[in-house]
Amino acid sequence: MKGRKLEAIILLSARQHRPFCYTCSEFLAVLGMSMALDISRVQALCFDVDGTLSDTDDMMVSHLARWLKPLRFFFPCQDPVRLARRLVMASEAPANLLIGLLDRAGLDDEIIALVDRLARFSQKTRHFFLIAGVREMLAGLAGRYPLAVVSARDERTTRLFLEQFDLLPFFRCVATAVTCQHTKPYPDPILWAAAQMGVSPTACLMIGDTTVDIRAGKAAGAQTVGVLCGFGERAELERCGADLILETTPQLLSVLL
Repeated sequence: MKGRKLEAIILLSARQHRPFCYTCSEFLAVLGMSMALDISRVQALCFDVDGTLSDTDDMMVSHLARWLKPLRFFFPCQDPVRLARRLVMASEAPANLLIGLLDRAGLDDEIIALVDRLARFSQKTRHFFLIAGVREMLAGLAGRYPLAVVSARDERTTRLFLEQFDLLPFFRCVATAVTCQHTKPYPDPILWAAAQMGVSPTACLMIGDTTVDIRAGKAAGAQTVGVLCGFGERAELERCGADLILETTPQLLSVLL
């Protein structure tokens, strides 16, 4: 239903020969959303990568579908791509649980360091997917706010993604899993990014798709936006106290401008 409402907004904008430029209250009212976000506090933006800027779901579906195609005789009535998407969606909740368990066990730093070390030695060519509308959103927001990347991804692949789509010029700084002593859900990378951008952490807005992003933002004293185009689900993002939840990251442009 919300997808149809969003299509209606875009269609109306096209018919009126004006850009997608509704006020925050108009935009959220049409989508049936409420907001605890205090826009007057926002002076800088911190973006997660996977599921927020990068369409990680589609990338995982593409890789898994390639592996499933030779096995089609096991499921002759199933399209490999559709089956891969179902499997990816089914794995998201356990994946979030695993991240939380590693954090509680104090093993997240060791695992992240190992992944980063392996990624540095990997010569495999990586191809990423960009969420539709993200580049236009960043271009619009970069003229108003300083932007930062705050990702728990390794350094090499984070920069490969940003370079593939020429996104680096939009960002003042890039925090990855190894930038600080602790990564998300600890507040360290957000505190570091705030210092790099010359603002208070409480003036930052952390945008991400999982509870890890929301928890990190809250721990840093920042406001938070959860997006549903990645791995997180609305109920869990709400339980973590996200100040606003959007269907997709590019909707943020209409909220803030």
